[in-house]
Amino acid sequence: MRLPAVTWLPRPLDPVRSIKMKIIMVLAAAGGGGMTWFTLWLGWFPFWVAFTSAIVGVTIVQFLAHGMTSPLREMTAAARAMAQGDYTRRVRATSQDEVGELAAAFNQMAADLAAADRQRRELIANVSHELRTPITALQGLLENIVDGVAAAEPAMMQTALTQTERLGRLVTELLDLSRLDAGVVPMTRTPINVPAFLDDVVAEARVNAAGAGRLVRFEVSTPSVVVPGDRERLHQVFANLLDNAARHSPPGGTVLVRAERHDDHVLVAVADEGAGIPPAERNRVFERFTRGERAEGGGTGLGLAIAHWVVQLHNGTIAVADPDADLRGCHIHVTLPLTA
Repeated sequence: MRLPAVTWLPRPLDPVRSIKMKIIMVLAAAGGGGMTWFTLWLGWFPFWVAFTSAIVGVTIVQFLAHGMTSPLREMTAAARAMAQGDYTRRVRATSQDEVGELAAAFNQMAADLAAADRQRRELIANVSHELRTPITALQGLLENIVDGVAAAEPAMMQTALTQTERLGRLVTELLDLSRLDAGVVPMTRTPINVPAFLDDVVAEARVNAAGAGRLVRFEVSTPSVVVPGDRERLHQVFANLLDNAARHSPPGGTVLVRAERHDDHVLVAVADEGAGIPPAERNRVFERFTRGERAEGGGTGLGLAIAHWVVQLHNGTIAVADPDADLRGCHIHVTLPLTA
């Protein structure tokens, strides 16, 4: 973060907490210079004494006024740089008055704009990468079929369908993110019977895993409990968690879905028997386009970010938990309140 070159100059009035008091002090200094000229006109002081006093008074006024206005000049220069796309400029926010508060707010705004610009660039780069992979695969398959190199066999068509589904999933997730950024979050809360709800999600996950050739088992353990929530959005959350668990479980592995009722919330744990997520990456997996070391399998890196957003809409929490001593793999805990 670069600071303007004039920031080394001292600001003697920075400790003063009111800009009004600063103005009074500057006027008092200016008044001292005026009184010097007045005494010179009356002939009370020799000319050289009066002239020296006037020079000293003007210098003091200029010195004090510079410290008052320099933050404003710095903000003007930084704003012009930001208009050209440079979000690294900051202003020195050492003043204790209203101008200092404005400078601190300006620095925070500049930091937020820099973060937003960085996220925008990352979004464009990541979306371009995610779209290029399935499009390239589809193009290669279709070119082989058109050129007669390969026949339109069921296996070939299944591969094309898988890439098309991946494209559709990415577009859906991008639309969800656009709603998130726009603050458009329509929700329809209804009572959800947790056992029946999880049975439906697991049944769908079994079909999807079998279609993708993943040989995993699903086990469900849940008490009879009802939570308020948007069924469609919560279905999206747990469908994504189960898909991730099935993708990263070894052949013949088990995906465990366990619900527990607590005082004011229900805890739903989804666990697989894969390699797990390193502790250093557990907080980052809920960021956009973050896939870490578990990136194999065609995930877009958006599912967990959307899941985090949906759970937060329900005033719940989602996190990667430490596995029990006798277990391994990735364990994700979702808590949902029992009351709206």
